[in-house]
Amino acid sequence: MPVRRFGGHGYLVKRSGTPKLSYGFSKMNVSKSGYRVFSANSSAACTELAKKITERLGVELGKSVVYQEGNAETRVDVKESVRGQDIFIIQTIPRDVNTAIMELLIMAYALKTSCAKNIIGVIPYFPYSKQCKMRKRGSIVCKLLAAMLAKAGLTHIITMDLHQKEIQGFFSFPVDNLRASPFLIQYIQEEIPDYRNAVIVAKSPSAAKRAQSYAERLRLGLAVLHGTAPGLESNAGDGLYSPPPARPSVGHTGLELPLMMAKEKPPISVVGDVGGRIAIIVDDIIDDVEEFVAAAEILKERGAYKIFIMATHGLLSAEAPRLIEESAIDEVVVTNTVPHEVQKLQCPKIRTVDVSMILAEAIRRIHNGESMAYLFRNIAVDD
Repeated sequence: MPVRRFGGHGYLVKRSGTPKLSYGFSKMNVSKSGYRVFSANSSAACTELAKKITERLGVELGKSVVYQEGNAETRVDVKESVRGQDIFIIQTIPRDVNTAIMELLIMAYALKTSCAKNIIGVIPYFPYSKQCKMRKRGSIVCKLLAAMLAKAGLTHIITMDLHQKEIQGFFSFPVDNLRASPFLIQYIQEEIPDYRNAVIVAKSPSAAKRAQSYAERLRLGLAVLHGTAPGLESNAGDGLYSPPPARPSVGHTGLELPLMMAKEKPPISVVGDVGGRIAIIVDDIIDDVEEFVAAAEILKERGAYKIFIMATHGLLSAEAPRLIEESAIDEVVVTNTVPHEVQKLQCPKIRTVDVSMILAEAIRRIHNGESMAYLFRNIAVDD
């Protein structure tokens, strides 16, 4: 049965009867593309999470080199073909946040120009997430970063416990905001023997919904801290000392606005009973720990005999390890979304919970086109 190429679109098959036109496709077009996992940082501390994820997936970490040239410019060399594949870039954010962002942007653009099919960023801690609101004459940096990632070529992001869930609206592509609460709740149940005698504490009214979600799932009581400790000015940029001093007006505007009174928070106090209990403070980020230290002191004064802090992202900047070691805090539990091995050496109170399992499962499900709903089962909206 002779076959002759016809017009570049199909094959003219000659048989005994009338010739028929049939369309043939190569196996390369119908077979499912593969996937590769890369790390956007070559340092040992930042590739640790990437290695744990690839071990769970049963694949090798993609071959690439990320380094700084003599003039501090970031250079990325991808050492293997990525054409037509789903590429997952794992980027943990070390202390040098801006360098980490450039590494991610440059690697994404390198993969885009290498004809990768999809480029998915796995960014467990999303940087600049605290700058997601307009403050005075500032800017919404988080929205700017979202636009930069889209321009570089990312088509999807996997992250964990965004500082504000509304950040997902800054992106023009899908964002999967995973939760660390199941792992932290499991730690409470398995590593705190008398956790039934505990109370979940929100260190501010704004964190009450997250604390309530933990309390309901653990069947525990809830307490809320209100006010500020003396000497802490963490809310100065949020209008605590507004309005600005009045200036003499030039001319008459014709408007008589109501007198605005400056905010003034009361001294820190506890709403709820913590006497004779274990106090477990929950939050999404622990960075500068002065507020946590002040909260621990007031909880001790109110009768709490043990104090734990549970947070997803352990940034632990500046003097955080020393302050924790010298404080009334008994233990700080964070996940490995951010490298903090140095801080653990400085403070034995810091414990780490591994979340590579859920990140690996998210990668597998996205590549296979499976539903992500299973990863959000029993997760409250306010979690």
